[in-house]
Amino acid sequence: MKIIYLIGLTLVIIGSGCKGEKKEDTDIKKTTSVDKSSVKKLEISLASKSESNAAGNIIFIEEEGLVSMEASLTGLSEGEHAIHIHEKADCSSIDGKSTGGHWNPTMKPHGKWGAKEGYHKGDIGNFKVNEAGNGNLTFATNEWCIGCDDKKKNIIGKAIIVHQGVDDFTTQPTGAAGGRVSCGAIIQ
Repeated sequence: MKIIYLIGLTLVIIGSGCKGEKKEDTDIKKTTSVDKSSVKKLEISLASKSESNAAGNIIFIEEEGLVSMEASLTGLSEGEHAIHIHEKADCSSIDGKSTGGHWNPTMKPHGKWGAKEGYHKGDIGNFKVNEAGNGNLTFATNEWCIGCDDKKKNIIGKAIIVHQGVDDFTTQPTGAAGGRVSCGAIIQ
């Protein structure tokens, strides 16, 4: 009888030990679900260039491998304007040309974002501006990163350029988008 009692007691102790382990496993899963410290945020300002009044702010947010860009622009002429990422975070020249050409680390032809024929990593596209001179743009891609080690994805050290005209998506290598009217360095 004592042997049966000891075996039963041992089974109860082992069973309750397993239950405790399962609870701990559940608690671990709850604490590792989302790591908010992995979210990166970068805000930049755009300054007028080429004797324009164009300016604005851009917020980049990277989360779970996706970089989103929200641009708010002012002082532009009504209609469509092109916006691109350029090679260098140097907005020192009055015409914005100190930023170099479009950012193109994959050496593809200029084109519309996602085109099977190819496109630059900086070929964001066009956005509309209302009669008051204000425009907004939201864009997201997994082909960029903020400060990672991949030179073909890292946007740090580049610049945002807003152009006076529309990107035609065919003229090489610029899209014939016209003068550079606003510039912002993408730096941390």
